[in-house]
Amino acid sequence: MNSATFPSGLTDQEAATRRAAGQGNNLPQQSSRTYTDILRDNLFTFINIVLFFISIVLILLGRIDDVGVIAFVIGTNAIVNIYQEIRAKKKLDQIAVVSRPTVTIVRDSQEKVVDPNEIVIGDLIVVRPGDQIVVDGSVTGEGEINMDESLLTGESDLITKQAGKPLYSGSFCVSGKAYYQAEKVGKDSYANQLTAGAKSFRRVLTPLQKQINLIVRLLLVAAIFLWLLAGISLIMGLTPFERSVENAAVIAGLVPSGLFLMITLAYAMGAVRMADRNALIQQSNAIESLSHINVMCLDKTGTLTANRIQLQSLQPIGLSETELRSRLGDYAVSASFSNKTNDAIAQSCPGEKRSLKEEIPFASAYKWSAEAFDQGGVYVLGAPDVLSAAVPLTRELQQAIQAGADQGLRVLLFAHTPDWKPMRGTDANQPQLPLGLQAIGLLFFGDELRPHVQETLSRFRAGGIEVKVISGDNPNTVAALAMQAGLDSDIKLVSGQDLANMDDLEFAQTAAETTVFGRITPDQKARLVKAFQSQGKYVAMMGDGVNDVPSLKQANVGIAMESGSQITRGVADMVLLKDSFEALPDAFLEGQRIRNSIEDVTKISLVRICAFVILMLSLVMPGIIFPLTIKHNAILTLLTEGVPTLGVTLWARPGKPPKQGLIRSILPFIVPAMSLLALFSLLIYIGYTVQQITPLLKLLDGDMPLGEIAQVITPAKILGALFVARNALLAFLIFCGLLLILLVKPPTRFWTGGAPISGDLRYLFLSIAMLGVLIVLLGVPGLRSLFDLRPLLPIDYLILALFAFLWALLVRTAWRNRWLETFLHIESRSES
Repeated sequence: MNSATFPSGLTDQEAATRRAAGQGNNLPQQSSRTYTDILRDNLFTFINIVLFFISIVLILLGRIDDVGVIAFVIGTNAIVNIYQEIRAKKKLDQIAVVSRPTVTIVRDSQEKVVDPNEIVIGDLIVVRPGDQIVVDGSVTGEGEINMDESLLTGESDLITKQAGKPLYSGSFCVSGKAYYQAEKVGKDSYANQLTAGAKSFRRVLTPLQKQINLIVRLLLVAAIFLWLLAGISLIMGLTPFERSVENAAVIAGLVPSGLFLMITLAYAMGAVRMADRNALIQQSNAIESLSHINVMCLDKTGTLTANRIQLQSLQPIGLSETELRSRLGDYAVSASFSNKTNDAIAQSCPGEKRSLKEEIPFASAYKWSAEAFDQGGVYVLGAPDVLSAAVPLTRELQQAIQAGADQGLRVLLFAHTPDWKPMRGTDANQPQLPLGLQAIGLLFFGDELRPHVQETLSRFRAGGIEVKVISGDNPNTVAALAMQAGLDSDIKLVSGQDLANMDDLEFAQTAAETTVFGRITPDQKARLVKAFQSQGKYVAMMGDGVNDVPSLKQANVGIAMESGSQITRGVADMVLLKDSFEALPDAFLEGQRIRNSIEDVTKISLVRICAFVILMLSLVMPGIIFPLTIKHNAILTLLTEGVPTLGVTLWARPGKPPKQGLIRSILPFIVPAMSLLALFSLLIYIGYTVQQITPLLKLLDGDMPLGEIAQVITPAKILGALFVARNALLAFLIFCGLLLILLVKPPTRFWTGGAPISGDLRYLFLSIAMLGVLIVLLGVPGLRSLFDLRPLLPIDYLILALFAFLWALLVRTAWRNRWLETFLHIESRSES
């Protein structure tokens, strides 16, 4: 291309023809999941499918009211999750619109600013400082540009591009101007090939969710078994049809619907709290997932650093620091093409813009820049090892340069000569250093760390989380920066070249022992994450570039920066708005709060449900009537699980989760509590049943004619006796349920044994309030009739309360003496 002639580019007709031939950059913008994906993933979950089939059974049984309750559970769960994820999608879409680049192309000899989708193969595209490359191509003509490819490679060094050199989508122009011709568009571009197969949004269950699902499956098996027993009882004529319908509906209550509502609420509250801290949650379980993290992988460029460099110090040579700063300031503000180095100088050294005779922009090919002022001679700024061929350096200067490099600093030499001669010869791409240069200063630059990065990394380590820094930069530079960020000075480092020569076993061992990884390729990042996971680690990966996408997808939790690439934000589980790195420790604490609340809610739910299963098996198999009605079960669930677990969720506190999984950690709590509760409940129910029926049976001791016995001992009187026993059992279970709240969240040391002391008196007041609700239900005739309640004598309630308190004391004793662990010969739990 002749530089004197303005390029013509394609014509609109040629572009239309190529687009019709399928050569256009037709790539739909997708910053996040589609609405269809969100609806499908939240509606067609395992538990929703289970509840759906239970609803069908209940409809066939005529229990429409119970179907309404299940519909409320499914609806609430889905609506909260869908709302949260749509909210995240809209935010990401807004970010994508704001950050979506435009391009300047040449059509019919005129420059046009268009959307990237308008590009076709063969288009001539203009590149200026700040422009993003949106399709692959090659530089054409005589222009020269310096490119930042850190989002693709992870390396922060600028790459000089001249005629014939390739440009890759996802890189940015830092300085210079050039034209390039589009060669690969759409899915064929480098950035899209790098992220092929990684754009789909993933849904990963946390360890807690997996164990909750296992519990639900086990309860479903128990429910099916009880349904079979109830069916057999109906077929054999032991139970009338109406009672069988009621029994089947009560069994359906074994599915812990309240547990799922509280999990949904905990996730939603966590997302709201983190939104206030500039963290956008894309997956509802992302925050809870963070509570399991024990390895945090960080990229250097754009993650630990703010993508800016700082002029940390100066060393004047033969002049004062004030004079050196003045000359550097003039040099920086007079440059036609700025870059990060110039920006850092201008920020620290104010100056005045001066007219130039000649300017040589910085290029990585020759690693220096120069400015010839109309008055004042020529100033050169560049790498000391390159300038040393033209600038004499004393031994002291060489030592200072080496010392700065050992600290991970970038060292530049500033030199001056009063004489000017044109620096560009016959080869414009290879300028010559001026003669007579003398060193006048050394400049020491360091990457600017993100705000609060040292505090954040310190909190990671305090939480027992290993920090791994993975970068495309030089390992020594990364290690020096990591130490500035607060990591230990004895950290181990390795390069990607060394890792490439290792077998799988050596690779895994090196990954475990090393903290800093440099010159790492995108595939090696993902392989490192996989190696950590194979060692039993739960890994979070944090990045901002396209090169981070494979590792973000591989990690258990993917975290992206708002300023990162669009595809990176799209696949991440969490996006840090305003690049708020300091929000992460708060997210870890929030994850612990969520996990602790779910564990406590699970304890309360399973103690009630498991005891109820044992009770029903004990009574159904011998053919005794079911102990509770649907309405009684609803009251029991509301007062001992529904409202209390809401309080547990709202008032949960962060704290380190146990090392073992959910089931292993709660079994020592649940087994003694539910076993003793089932035993006491069985005794209460049978005891009251016998007490009520015995007076009727005594009538048989007299001389009553046989014809009159049937009139005295009627089925109604027997059912009435059983109804009294049901009410006694209901009262006892409610008393135990309210005491269980205090055992799960002990307000004082008296209640400790199965859980550490919370010291929160709100749980005591909550239990008292639920007791007050029970008194109201028993005292108001309309409510009493609505829920089929029959008041007992005051002495009965006192006896039942004493039995409930005795149950609590026995359970506390079992926990404190670790009866279950002793019996099973398993390792004892840590002291509460």
